[in-house]
Amino acid sequence: MNTTRPEPITPDPAPAAADAGRIVLLTTSHRVAPGLLSWPAWQALRAADRVLCADGAHPQLPYLREAGTAVDEAAPTAEELVDACAGGRTVVVVATGEGEPALTDGLARLAGSGRVRMPELELLPASYDLPGARLLDLVQVMDRIRAECPWSSRQTHRGLAKYGIEEAYELVEAIEEGDRDELREELGDVLLQVVFHARIAEEDPEAPFSIDDVAGGIVAKLIHRHPHVFGDETASTPEEVKEHWLRTKAVEKRRESVTDGIPLAQPGLALAAKLASRVRTAGLGVPLPQAPGIGYELLALAARAEAEGVDPEAALRAAARAYRDAVRAAEGVAK
Repeated sequence: MNTTRPEPITPDPAPAAADAGRIVLLTTSHRVAPGLLSWPAWQALRAADRVLCADGAHPQLPYLREAGTAVDEAAPTAEELVDACAGGRTVVVVATGEGEPALTDGLARLAGSGRVRMPELELLPASYDLPGARLLDLVQVMDRIRAECPWSSRQTHRGLAKYGIEEAYELVEAIEEGDRDELREELGDVLLQVVFHARIAEEDPEAPFSIDDVAGGIVAKLIHRHPHVFGDETASTPEEVKEHWLRTKAVEKRRESVTDGIPLAQPGLALAAKLASRVRTAGLGVPLPQAPGIGYELLALAARAEAEGVDPEAALRAAARAYRDAVRAAEGVAK
């Protein structure tokens, strides 16, 4: 970004004319490769009488000049810009990353004064953010934090593990509470954990990998496990989709048992339901173990819930919240 203010531009000599001209404010996104501009943007640039840009380090400038577009590094005032359009000229202003708030505010004041015949003003987006483009910002911010923050620069996968669990539970709570604002925030916190771990992984001397490797891996996995979407197989019900998924996963992991890959450290009800789900999906007629004790009773309840399409963990949390509300109500009466 230039730190010194360029000399004011002066309008080209032009015959007096009633046509006030045209100003095109060209906006671009830094999240796409420089030079990838829309066709209307290139048309406007080629048809312009002058092209101006206040930022001499703007990433688009080398590509515009390479394409034969002359760009003046100038930061005109609103009055100067209006004068430059006199005689029906078109001036394109390549906006900086921050936009051109001072310029647009000045143009608005001129238009409101009624003293000046204003040129036609057009806002033309020259490049757009693709879906997911803000993830690039997150990666860049994480890079800087990892390099400059005394706390973040010392973190390890093991040290961050507990936060992954906490953020996952907070996400589940936001979903169950139906709080949309909280849901958006908690999704961001979970995403941060992924990006943070991937950034740490880049520094591993033995087996480094990056966020691109993480994303590439899950893309390949999703395509491979959805042959009914990306391949020749068909699936018309959720059950058939799940069958495809489990069969493909078993081949990928070379698993010998339907119980392979089930994390035993997860909460007990979720563990019991997952085991019951694997057994039922595989069509195995394995009866539940019968023995006295609360554990076996809970196992039977979890298996029953899974068979009925109920998440036992979510059901118990809902009941626990109802119990909490009842306790609070009783405490309010007592007070």
